Amino acid sequence: MKQRVVVTGMGVVSPVGVGKDEFWDSLISGRSGIDHVTKIDVSDMSVKIGGEVKNLDVEALLSRKEIDRLDDFSIYALVAADETLKDGELEDGIENMDRFGAIVGSGVGGLETMEEQSIRLKERGPRAVSPFFITKFISDIAAGQISMKWELKGPNYGVVSACSSATHAIGNAMRLIQYGDADVVIAGGAEAALTRLSFAGFSRMRALSARNDEPQKASRPFDADRDGFVMSEGAGLLIVEEAEHALKRGARIYGELIGYGATADAYHVTAPAPGGEGAIRAMQRAISDAGIDLDQVDYVNAHGTSTPLNDKNETIAIKEVFGEHAARLSVSSTKSMTGHLLGASGGIEAIASLLAMNHGVIPPTINYETPDPECDLNYTPNRAVKKDIDCVMSNTFGFGGHNAVLLLKRWKM
Repeated sequence: MKQRVVVTGMGVVSPVGVGKDEFWDSLISGRSGIDHVTKIDVSDMSVKIGGEVKNLDVEALLSRKEIDRLDDFSIYALVAADETLKDGELEDGIENMDRFGAIVGSGVGGLETMEEQSIRLKERGPRAVSPFFITKFISDIAAGQISMKWELKGPNYGVVSACSSATHAIGNAMRLIQYGDADVVIAGGAEAALTRLSFAGFSRMRALSARNDEPQKASRPFDADRDGFVMSEGAGLLIVEEAEHALKRGARIYGELIGYGATADAYHVTAPAPGGEGAIRAMQRAISDAGIDLDQVDYVNAHGTSTPLNDKNETIAIKEVFGEHAARLSVSSTKSMTGHLLGASGGIEAIASLLAMNHGVIPPTINYETPDPECDLNYTPNRAVKKDIDCVMSNTFGFGGHNAVLLLKRWKM
C-alpha cells in the first residue's frame, strides 16, 4: 500500500519576491517581475528583458568563501532550502537523517560558470580554469550542496528535463515517499540562466519575447498578441513528507500530493505534439494516479509560456482531457508575472498552486488584453478571483517533449 504524501514547507526565490509571503502578495496583486536586464551586457542583443532576482540577502546564509565556490543556481537553491526548512520547522532535521533527502531539478545547471570558464580556457589556457569549475557547474550539485549544508543523508540527486525538471523532481520525491524509501524530501528546482550565451541561444531560436519597450507587458500567455516567453531565474522548493510522519511531529500541512503524470511527446525538439497529445496523456496519467473524477479539479496552473504554439496546444489539451468541465475550470498562468524560470518553473508554480488553494484565490493571468479565438478557456484575466479550491493541477512541459503534471488536494484525514 502506498504512503500518503503531503507538503509541509515552501521556499521561493523569484523575480516577484523572495519568500512565499512576498511571492504570493505579488501574484494576487498582478505585479510583474519583468524588467530590463542589468546583470549582463545585453546592448548587442535583440532581447533585453528578463526576470531577475533582486534584494537577495545571500550573506545572511553563506560566507563569502562559500559564495565564491557556488554558481547562482546553487545559491538560489540554498536560500530557498533555508526558507523551506524554516517554514517546515525542520532546521534541526529529523530523528533519522538517512530518510531525509533532496531532489533538485535544473534545466542547465551552472551555465554562467560554464561560460566564464570557457572564456578563460580560450584566452588564458588550461591552468587558468578554476579548480571549482566542475563542482560549480554540474546540474545535480544544488541537491548535493543542500545535503551537505543540512546533513541530509537520504536519496539525493538532480533531475534534468528542461522546463519540466522541477515537476519531475517533486514527482520523484512523491514516489520515493509513497514506496517507503524516505520520510522527508526537499524537492523542486533552481535555475540561473540569464547569461549572454543563453540569451543569444534562445534569441536565435526566436523563442523569446522582444517587447523590449514594455517589459512588464511582455509575458502575456493566451493573449492574441503574445510573441514568446520571457526568461527568468530563481528557485522553488517544497518539503515533501510522508503524512503520518508530518502528523506525528505536528507539522502544518499545506496540501496533499495525490497525482503525478509524466510522458514524452516523441515528436519535435521544441514544438509540442499537435493537439497537445503528450500533454493530454500526462494530465490523464496524473488524474488516474490520483483516482479522482475530472470535475473534482477546480484550478489548473497552466504551463502557459506565452509562446503561440504552447498556449494553443495546452488549451486544446485541457479541453480534450476535461471535456465539458473545461469551461468551468479556472486556468491561469503565473508566468505572466514571474516570467519563465525554465527548470525551476515547476517548483514555484507548485507553490503558487498550493497558496491558491490555501488562500482560496486564483492568481491572475496578467496582460490578457486581446482574446485569441484558439485559446478560449477561463484564464482568470488580469485580476485575482476568490474561489473555493479543493484540488489543483500544475502543468509543466519542456523542450525535447517532456511533460510532467502534478495534482494537489486540500488535506483531509
